[in-house]
Amino acid sequence: MILGIFGIWFRGLLALALLGGGVYLIDRWHDGLPRERVSAGPAGTEERVPLASFSERLGAWRPGWDWTTAYLAGALGGLAYSFGGGRFVTLRLRKPGADEPTHERTGEAREIRRPDGTVLHVELYGPPDGPPVVLTHGWGGDATEWYYLRRELAARFRVIAWDLPGLGRSTQPDDRDFGLDKMARDLEAVLGLAGGRPAVLVGHSIGGMIGLTFCRLFPEAMGPRVAGLVLVHTTYTNPVHTKVPTWLLPVIQKPILQPLCWVTVALSPLARLLIGMSYLNGSAHRSNHHSLYAGGETRGQLEWTTQFMLRASPAVLARGTLGMFGYDATDVLPAVRVPVLVVGGDKDVTTIPEASRKIAADVPGADLLMLAPARHMGLIERHDEFGRRVVRFCETVTAGAGREARSMAHV
Repeated sequence: MILGIFGIWFRGLLALALLGGGVYLIDRWHDGLPRERVSAGPAGTEERVPLASFSERLGAWRPGWDWTTAYLAGALGGLAYSFGGGRFVTLRLRKPGADEPTHERTGEAREIRRPDGTVLHVELYGPPDGPPVVLTHGWGGDATEWYYLRRELAARFRVIAWDLPGLGRSTQPDDRDFGLDKMARDLEAVLGLAGGRPAVLVGHSIGGMIGLTFCRLFPEAMGPRVAGLVLVHTTYTNPVHTKVPTWLLPVIQKPILQPLCWVTVALSPLARLLIGMSYLNGSAHRSNHHSLYAGGETRGQLEWTTQFMLRASPAVLARGTLGMFGYDATDVLPAVRVPVLVVGGDKDVTTIPEASRKIAADVPGADLLMLAPARHMGLIERHDEFGRRVVRFCETVTAGAGREARSMAHV
């Protein structure tokens, strides 16, 4: 999402330019319509009758190999592309899948009211007595991001999936604080639904950053309340240092990216309009195809991912991006004392593979799963492999936590 804010404006302004070009060509076509009707008069003369109304001028016009016809063809093509044609073409280039994700919510809904006014929406899946697993989605998404993994886990685990503040069905905090510390404290509140049993925390992108921030704020929870961590396509520091192009983003953070975030907050309604236009013309789909997937996504997966952009407030996205700029968990990594599975994508340009490798190297005893080929949505594109590995990790970790709890009970 670091460059997502930039993309909103870049793609949106291009969409406006395309739309404006279509309107301009319509005007040129209109100017090229006949302004008079010429007919044969007596003795070989010509009679010219002025055409006053648009309907008369249109009736006298005949398409041909001329500029007037070209203007109309260009206008109709550009407008059709702007209002859905681009999206249609882009999606047709992807193959449909046998199991396409949806934004359907079928879990048991709960609400958690926070002191700052936030109302967190939480959904529970699976057997109530199953080992708990808490799922924290990436920025710009919501709890439905876990479509595939949720099903894999719900057979035997108590799955707790929540919407981050301001996203999905969770409301914004009254003070508009979208810092990582605030969201880590929200995660601590969500963890209360585990009923005191040690849970596995699974976090994608900012969800992993929130998990590591949680470890810093609540070190005493490691073991008694948290049995393990799964850090998916995430980073240990300010994301501008681990996103391509890594040489440029730190340089433009303060002079360009941060002011652009505040502009997005101030002009959120306009930004929402631009998002809608980039969705219709397919440029948002093409951007997601290149930045989030390695080329193996299905038609439904690409459409489903892009729809998240329509569901989120641009102001919320911008404030959350600003909150990420102050994040750093470098010193936390050596202090994590629970089992950790790090999941990266070998072609990820949103969170480069080196970030996952560093986390795995600095966290004592951490395991690394590098999905290949995969980018930032490798958990979707390679959901079968990802789901099997996460389920196996959760089974191992929760079994160990259960044995430790029974041992302590006999002391």
